[in-house]
Amino acid sequence: MTEAIYLEVLNKHEELKGERRVSISGMLSILGVSRSGYNSWLHRLPSGRQKRKKAVKEEIKKIYDKSHQNYGAPKITKEIRKTGKKISERTVGKYMKELGIRAQYVKPYTITTKDSDFSSKLENILNGQFNPIAPNAVWCTDITYLWTDAGFVYLASIMDLYSRKIIAWTLSKTLEVSCVIDTINKAKKNRKLVNPVIIHSDRGKQYVSKEYRKTASKMVLSYSKKAYPWDNACIESFHAIIKREWINRFRIKNYHHAYIIVFEYIETFYNTVRIHSHCNYMSPNEFEKAYKKAAKFNESIAS
Repeated sequence: MTEAIYLEVLNKHEELKGERRVSISGMLSILGVSRSGYNSWLHRLPSGRQKRKKAVKEEIKKIYDKSHQNYGAPKITKEIRKTGKKISERTVGKYMKELGIRAQYVKPYTITTKDSDFSSKLENILNGQFNPIAPNAVWCTDITYLWTDAGFVYLASIMDLYSRKIIAWTLSKTLEVSCVIDTINKAKKNRKLVNPVIIHSDRGKQYVSKEYRKTASKMVLSYSKKAYPWDNACIESFHAIIKREWINRFRIKNYHHAYIIVFEYIETFYNTVRIHSHCNYMSPNEFEKAYKKAAKFNESIAS
């Protein structure tokens, strides 16, 4: 309690000394503490425990800032433990509260694509199996909206479910089917497929169009059940994350401004830096590199 009183005196003195003359003695007298005790506290060197706490707080703030102020206690705890230090998630959460920092708020989910009437033969081949054992086995895709001062723009994304990596994305000014076609063509170019891949989407008109099915003719098409977006939960989650962690911080002027913001998040943070619990707290890129390294090792043993 005395420690708190001394801090109150010191903080109040710093707050008021620029406005008028402040008597420390008077404040101490009112609060009922001695001048000698205050002077002793003021010149006391920080203990080893206080130094360690300060160092941990500085590390927490550094990790938090590096994550663009997105990580909460679980991810920060994992990052600290990677350095070999032992710390509990509860302690990290407590220190974050003292620092006045926290993870970004999750806004409610909003459906933005309309279901098509063409649904009689659309199969849900994925059937909620969100954890393939290798890259390029299952992709999922969806479209979401981004508001700008000039009106809506639309983000079409394709995710590889193995690593949760965004392997292709397109920003469009309209909801025409061309935006999903462009995204699929980018994904094909980026991934160089050897075997057929399952590509899962909702039943929006873009994804049941003849143009889409033609572009994805060498893929296995899978669709969510009607009015059940949770069948495509992983890509829906990504679109919620990009808005929560990045998009919602900006007042976006127009399409070009939106493109820069989306590029910065996906290409310089989400795929390359942001750790993911699904990826054993590695980034999607690191998780895929680990897969390739393990595959080469297994091949060398087999040969």
